[in-house]
Amino acid sequence: MTVVIALRCADGIVMGSDSQITDPGLGLTYQDQKLHPLGERAAWGGSGSRAALYDIEQTFAADAAAIVDADDVGRALQARVVPLLKHHYDHFIETVPAKDTGGATPATYVLAAGYSGDRPFIADIDPHGAVGRHEDTGFQAIGSGAPMAQLAHTMLANFRMSERGTDHGVLAVLRVLDSLAVSAPSVGGPMDVCRITPERACHLTPEDIEQARRDIERWKEREQRVLDDLFD
Repeated sequence: MTVVIALRCADGIVMGSDSQITDPGLGLTYQDQKLHPLGERAAWGGSGSRAALYDIEQTFAADAAAIVDADDVGRALQARVVPLLKHHYDHFIETVPAKDTGGATPATYVLAAGYSGDRPFIADIDPHGAVGRHEDTGFQAIGSGAPMAQLAHTMLANFRMSERGTDHGVLAVLRVLDSLAVSAPSVGGPMDVCRITPERACHLTPEDIEQARRDIERWKEREQRVLDDLFD
């Protein structure tokens, strides 16, 4: 299971992802990077076919500036992702001899977020090549863990993260990811978080992540105190 999240805040965007890869065909679980830079002021993540995502990563690395500076970032992403998806779908062998894949196809999703000029964007490309734009709603998640991430985001809606800064957004994204890691065994760390402002995209270090978790514990303790005193 994969989950990649983008959350818009008052002064920027926060992206996050888990790093656990599950290969049911080989019965393996391993770690891999799912969140990648897209130039200096954006990032992207993907779920699905690792082969397709590798090709997308190479293309995005070469064309990052042209994508982010395009008049329509969603169309720029689409123009690069769709030919790669089509190539992989056309060459996918649906049933491997002596190993039934169950008819599964290497469905691949891409989620990118950042700044184009002074305009924030959150855009995704689904397995059919359709573009979704989410900067107005302020949240999007992809991957098999996306429904649970959407539910977690809804449960945190009363905290109005879109009105708060990215310091708060980092905590919200990491709290969602850590909650999914507890409830879904195929979501696992280490978690990757990127704070994006109009000036730059900054991927948090492991030390930054641990400090954020300490801040989350303070957040939870204060919630508990409010509940304890609610009916006094």
